[in-house]
Parts: sequence; C-alpha cells; structure tokens
Amino acid sequence: MSDSIISAAKDYISELFHGNSGGHDLAHSLRVYNLAMYIAGTEKSCDRTVVALAALLHDADDHKLFETSDNANARAFLEGRDLDPDTIERICLVINSVSFSKNGTRAPSSIEGRIVQDADRLDAIGAVGIARTFAYGGEHGRSLDASIEHFHDKLLLLKDGMSTRAARELARSRHAFLEEFLARYESETAQDGVVYG
Repeated sequence: MSDSIISAAKDYISELFHGNSGGHDLAHSLRVYNLAMYIAGTEKSCDRTVVALAALLHDADDHKLFETSDNANARAFLEGRDLDPDTIERICLVINSVSFSKNGTRAPSSIEGRIVQDADRLDAIGAVGIARTFAYGGEHGRSLDASIEHFHDKLLLLKDGMSTRAARELARSRHAFLEEFLARYESETAQDGVVYG
C-alpha cells in the first residue's frame, strides 16, 4: 500500500468535508480509517489498500451529504491514481456495503467490506457515537427526544451486527456506554417530579 495515495486521499476528503459539523466529517472518516486498519491487522487475509481507501472515502458520496451517483466523488479521486479498474470497482463495492440506511443489518460479502462496515458502525456507538448523534440532530433541527429515538432505531442494534472478532470486542464497552447514557438521560428527564442528581 502506497503512503502517498493514503496521504492524497486524506487531503481529498479534507477538502470534500470542509465546513461539515454534523458528524459526517473529516474527523469521522479518519477515525473509521484508523479503526479499519486496526481490524485489518487482526485478520489473516485482506487487501489493506482496498480497506484503507474504502474507509477514507466511505462517506464521499453519502446521500445525506452529496447529490452524486455511482460513487462519483470517490471515483473522481480513485481514477486519477495508479489503480487498476478492478481495484477501483472493489473499493466502490465496499463503500456501497457500509451504509446502515441502505444495507440495514446485512453483512458485506467480502472481508474488506465487513472490516469497513464494522469500523464505521463502531464510530456510531460509544461516547463519539453519542456526540455525533446530537451533532447531526442539531444540524437537522431534531429535538433531544427525537435524537434519542435514533438510539433505539439504530445505535443499540449495531453491537450484535459486528462481523469481525476485533469489532465485537470493541463494541461491547461502547454499547455498554450507550446503555449507561440512556439510563442517565431517562432518569434526568423523568416526568415524575423527582429531581435526579
């Protein structure tokens, strides 16, 4: 794997996500990349170039952020590099297998896809996941209670859908923190007139 293409991909997404503060930003993509590379290091065989580039570019064409089709932003970067067409297609296939809104709990068919999907979903839970939920909710005018619904609709489902052993291990404590936060939130917002400290 070439360090120069990874550096160039980081520069590219830095420009692409400039000004985004809703949780799908450069910092998120870099965390997903770091998590994906950690998980890849625990797997016996995977294409680390595909994992790295798919992780960095996984939100480059997210429908919540961009009005593109056929991975146009990701392809604009990948096709200008020293990559063969088959590798580009494999990267785009992984990118397309990550989104929860499009794939639900379905696991990708490739190990590379499972790694990147797990990494993305790990960043949706735990302390960072909570922060991202409220950042996104605030950006889109959601009330606190509406953002809390997102925990039940998606976040609490993610732990049991992790495909790799490393991700399952990381997910346990992050999931526990979600449950702890929800219990605390519910106690502090209880309507029984009792003030909880």
